[in-house]
Amino acid sequence: MTRVAFLWHMHQPFYQDLLTGEHVLPWVRLHALKDYWGMVALVREFPGVRVTFNLVPSLLVQLEAYARGEVRDRHLELGLKPAEQLTEEQRAYCIEHFFHAHRVRMIDPYPRYRELLDLRGNGGAPFAEGFGEPRRSSEERRRGLSARAQVSQFSTDDIRDLQVWHKLVWIDPWFHDHDERVRTLVDKGRGFSEDDKAVLRAVELELLRKVIPEYAAAAASGQVELSTSPFYHPILPLLCDTDVYLRAHPHARMPREPFRRPEDAAEQLARAVALHERLFGHRPQGVWPSEGSVSDAIVPLVADAGFRWMATDEEILARTLGRPFTRSGDGHLDEPGRLYQPYAVGRVACGFRDHALSDLIGFTYASWSADGAADDFVYRLVTAGRRCASRTGGGEATIFIILDGENAWEYYDGQGRPFLRALYGRLASHPEIQTVTMADACAAPRETLRSIFPGSWINGDFYIWIGHPDDHRAWSQLAEARRTLDAAATTASPAALARAREEILIAEGSDWFWWYGDDHSSEHDLAFDELFRRHLRNAYRTLDRPVPEELFVTNITTEPPALPVDAATGFIEPVIDGEVTSYFEWIGAGCVDAGRVTGTMQQAIDRPGLVTLAEFGFNLERLFVRVDGPGPMRSLLAHDIDIRIRFLKPAGLQVVVRSDPSGAQARLEERAPGADAWQPRKCPGLVAAIDTILEMQIPFRCLSTGPHERVAFLVAVIRGDAELEHHPRHGPIEFDVPDAHFPTRNWTA
Repeated sequence: MTRVAFLWHMHQPFYQDLLTGEHVLPWVRLHALKDYWGMVALVREFPGVRVTFNLVPSLLVQLEAYARGEVRDRHLELGLKPAEQLTEEQRAYCIEHFFHAHRVRMIDPYPRYRELLDLRGNGGAPFAEGFGEPRRSSEERRRGLSARAQVSQFSTDDIRDLQVWHKLVWIDPWFHDHDERVRTLVDKGRGFSEDDKAVLRAVELELLRKVIPEYAAAAASGQVELSTSPFYHPILPLLCDTDVYLRAHPHARMPREPFRRPEDAAEQLARAVALHERLFGHRPQGVWPSEGSVSDAIVPLVADAGFRWMATDEEILARTLGRPFTRSGDGHLDEPGRLYQPYAVGRVACGFRDHALSDLIGFTYASWSADGAADDFVYRLVTAGRRCASRTGGGEATIFIILDGENAWEYYDGQGRPFLRALYGRLASHPEIQTVTMADACAAPRETLRSIFPGSWINGDFYIWIGHPDDHRAWSQLAEARRTLDAAATTASPAALARAREEILIAEGSDWFWWYGDDHSSEHDLAFDELFRRHLRNAYRTLDRPVPEELFVTNITTEPPALPVDAATGFIEPVIDGEVTSYFEWIGAGCVDAGRVTGTMQQAIDRPGLVTLAEFGFNLERLFVRVDGPGPMRSLLAHDIDIRIRFLKPAGLQVVVRSDPSGAQARLEERAPGADAWQPRKCPGLVAAIDTILEMQIPFRCLSTGPHERVAFLVAVIRGDAELEHHPRHGPIEFDVPDAHFPTRNWTA
């Protein structure tokens, strides 16, 4: 008998900004509507099949919040808002982001949705939007029509239909087949009403509220085992010691500061156990270390947390044993007995996934017929079991099939349900196959590994999360923030320490590092980069510590985001009075159009940005800055809000401008290296005015800069200690202090 242990890994990173409460990406909700409920509900149809679902805690706590109706991500808000009430900016957002779907499987089958995509125009890409689409180059972005330019092509009825379809295609196939409400909407196809949107919202909430109870019921029945991962999905070996990466790459460059926090790794595991016990009534027996990442250092932590088993990839076993796995021309292992068994590693059993078989489901079978793929997979399992028995004198194979449980199905016909039904049916009836849970599969290891090679299920190493210069910056930033938390232990309040610690634990997650570097990319790289840095900024602010300037600038260098900054072209001499005194006074200035910066990291739906435009210019002696808002700036800055010109070059300087009854108050502040507090610094000639707009002049001598020296700054909006927004979003405005020849060099006819 060949024993087969399936582990379906269900994971999403923590998308919430704890400071604002905003959830910046919709993937928890969208996958919950389809994969998270549908995958476990499907198993009920095959009571003879046993599987394991690995549920990452950062996913579960977000599912709970969605089920309670407490979470409102921007996609959800704009999808629910009456179409006729959407602003132009919000309509543009819908056009840009409401095609999160695989086109062939999720858009083309529905004529109206395809019609809307054609109306937007997409150049024939296989993925209309989302993680399946590589990040476009800046040149491609420049060539394409902006979402704002496309708004005029969409009527209000078009937008409302898009609001429905972008959610409807994510509803689980079972509901498409059996729920009358969903079938009615699909059949209607177009011309949806606001009442139709309300019906779809009711279905959505129903599905969201089903997910966790469905897993609990499946586990209680004994058919399904539920395992867990470290709470915020960190790479545990790197938390213990980033230098472990050198084991596989001894000559690699490393972050400027090592990260060594085994206590954080232990806490991530302990929190995962506590949440699992609260939700499902028992402690988990097993853990899938994030990304299958293992090392000798994590083994005692896993055992001390009470886990009986863990799992990783076959490449880790090959490197541990010092012998690679080879396969025949048809893909069968030459030495199956080495892989097809659990091993003891310290006090924990460990299963090693068959990389080739797991990847057939993840990456190959999507283009096959359901029956053809299921037949091929079962044939390979049976053949693997027979070869193992023949090569080990009758030994019984235990084959570990481990892969993502949500990401593959968009590429399959019927969201993978026909394939899974065909597969489960054959597994349940085959006389030579027995499906088992991971706990059963790992219950009786026959061999012991004295050590385990440090690596992950991706190439057997940690390169993706620490191998690129962008990763190095992020790890160094994380290490510095963690050190700041320690230093604040005796001065910050317990509440502040707990809040800052939470932000840092979130920032330890693997997903932020996954999207750095040139190995993976999507349209959401900037969102992940911004959210990582935002968590660290939040930690510093919570501790009332200075936020390092580099946390305001993107870590991405593979293709730095095109900043929406138009350079200054000539000298200007504006009147600093808070009004547009003359159309010509800002001609020649550079500008940042905050309205051009669209995307998932914008402000919450009912809180538009306070800055719509920032302009900057200069003469030989002074820097001039102008800030516009959606209304008169004197009103916008009347409620404990100030504008700060935060200088990155020269570092340690900022201009703070706030409004009071007597007018604008401006002061220059400086902070010495290593100091916490800002101190006033004299600046004769510093002037600001607030009325319809905000205007200010800053003498270059106050910045201690001269001709040809670089100046870089951000425009930040601050309420109390919390930053509401800053511009540009991903990097500073930069220019060289001009000399007398600047206008001549930049003159154009």
